[in-house]
Formats: sequence, C-alpha cells, structure tokens
Amino acid sequence: MVDLKKLEEAARLIIEAVGDDPTREGLFETPKRFADMMAEQFAYNAVSNEDIAREFEKTFETPESDMVVVKDIDIFSHCEHHIALMYNMKVAVGYIPRGRVIGLSKIARIADAVSKRFQLQERIGTDIRDIMRLVTHADDVIVFIEGEHSCMTARGIKKPGTKTRTLASSGAFKTDSALRKEFLEMVK
Repeated sequence: MVDLKKLEEAARLIIEAVGDDPTREGLFETPKRFADMMAEQFAYNAVSNEDIAREFEKTFETPESDMVVVKDIDIFSHCEHHIALMYNMKVAVGYIPRGRVIGLSKIARIADAVSKRFQLQERIGTDIRDIMRLVTHADDVIVFIEGEHSCMTARGIKKPGTKTRTLASSGAFKTDSALRKEFLEMVK
C-alpha cells in the first residue's frame, strides 16, 4: 500500500535538501503531485506475479499452435539502483499456444503492470515471461526488451542514446535456436 503522506514529506525534504523552498508558489503543490505520480508509477510494487496473472488471466480456447507475437509495447519503469527512469522501452512478447490464447490487450497490460515496480530490465522480461506462462499454461514464451536507462544516459557515464537489450525465454524458445531466430526476425 502506497503511503501518500510519506511520499509528500519525501518530496518536501528533497526540495529543501537541494536548497529550494517548498512553500514558494511554483513548488507549493509539488509534494502532492509527486505523491500522486509515484502512487501511479509504483501501483504494482507490492503485487506478486501470481496476483498479476490472476488479474489478467483472460484466455480463449483454440486449436492454434503457431507462434503469437505482440511487439512494440511501450513501457517505462524505474531502476531499483537509482530510482532512475528506464524509458523508450519497447517490449515484444511471443508464445506458442497450448490450447488457449490470451486476449492480446492483456499482454500489454501485463507488461505495464510489471513495469510499475522498482525493477531491472532483465527482471521485467522474466516477470512478463513467468506471468505469461501462468496465464496461458504455455511453456514456450519469449520476451525481448530494448530500452534506455537514465542512470546511463543522464548521470554517471552520461552516454545518451545507449540502449540495453534483454531476452527472457523458456521452453522451445530457449532450446531451439531456429525458433528463437524466427521470433527475433519478427520483432526487428
């Protein structure tokens, strides 16, 4: 559960710590806006993968068993090391149905949910993969993510445009290099 009062106080302390006045006109409502924003952006921080799976477990029976791919899902998150923004992130999810398919919008909702936590890009991929396996009962799932991290682009080494790519896979996507290559060709 998000504590809005603590978040407001944290924002006031940050404003004071950098030498500004939280009571001045431009900053007076900032702590409340900050708390509301943080509550929205960390809405799933205390929600388990199993609970997310239950929330989005809308599937439909199907005889299809060919690869399904949803790509270019936009997300952003916050890195757990600096609370820095991970942005311009694109997610692609592929799976081979095993008697059921998931509603396509649910794939994007799952990606969005796991991004609303303190995260690592690598964990976002494995969380999406694991939730997809729980919802679809498919063993063959793959998740590709490309994104930028402000801890790389705006602080420290300061290398704007640097992108991180991660892949999380299971089942045939992990063991069959031709299948993995087919997926990666589809998401280019």
